[in-house]
Amino acid sequence: MPKKHRIPKRMSFVSRFGQFNVIRRGVSHFSGSDLYHFLVTLSWPRFFALITVSYVVANTLFALAYVAGGDCIENAQPGSFRDTFFFSIQTMATIGYGSMYPRTNYAHGLVALEALVGLLGFAMATGMMFARFSLPTARVLFSRVAVIAPYDGVPTLMFRTANQRNNFILEAQVRVTLVRNEVTKEGHFMRRFYDLQLVRSETPIFALTWTVMHPINEASPLYKTTAESLAEAETELVITLTGIDESVSQTIHTRHSFVSSEILWNMRFVDILSRTSNGQRIIDYSHFHDVL
Repeated sequence: MPKKHRIPKRMSFVSRFGQFNVIRRGVSHFSGSDLYHFLVTLSWPRFFALITVSYVVANTLFALAYVAGGDCIENAQPGSFRDTFFFSIQTMATIGYGSMYPRTNYAHGLVALEALVGLLGFAMATGMMFARFSLPTARVLFSRVAVIAPYDGVPTLMFRTANQRNNFILEAQVRVTLVRNEVTKEGHFMRRFYDLQLVRSETPIFALTWTVMHPINEASPLYKTTAESLAEAETELVITLTGIDESVSQTIHTRHSFVSSEILWNMRFVDILSRTSNGQRIIDYSHFHDVL
């Protein structure tokens, strides 16, 4: 019977969802010259919160400016922040209901300035929304575990990946990096990176599943390692996959990692490929992570 491997607690360089588990200290997380990157990479809840706060603050400042002008808005109660705030919203959004309108040169000047601010602000917000929505993303599934088992008589590291979309990823390339702790002959601690040679590191069309394999021979950094030595060295496998999404003709990428506790020895993956009576291929994702 296939085994459903329980996901262990992990503390890795790259999380299971592709984010970096690194706390950066001594460096600023925001720079005025990097505003575009900051807005693009901001999470959606924080992005909408920032837009909302900016909108409220801008209208509040203009409302206070209108209040400072005295009785400068027709049909608005003099000194009423509520009336000037909603007048500011109408002006910035170019709604113009007509019940309130500027009556002094001071108010006309503020309206002209606010209309310009609103025009630029809405254009920038719309552009940022489009930029965020148009970012190419990959829906690539990685197996929860990697396995080490004989393949053609050679111990081989293997894990599975699959394209979850109903399209092709063209010119897909995968790269696997071994990361582990080492101490040099001089006694210096280092976190060393080793690129692993794969049986096949690229495919012209990535549509179904892909079992990535690394033979553990004399040239492999994993040669003569054990489960205990991998855990002692805090070993981690970092995987990056890139390709071209055929639907949008843009480069997409994703990343994943396996820690030592997620590398199983002398086990193999359950077969998930089959065919219908008319020869059509079937992928059973319900057993994608199962091993024997």
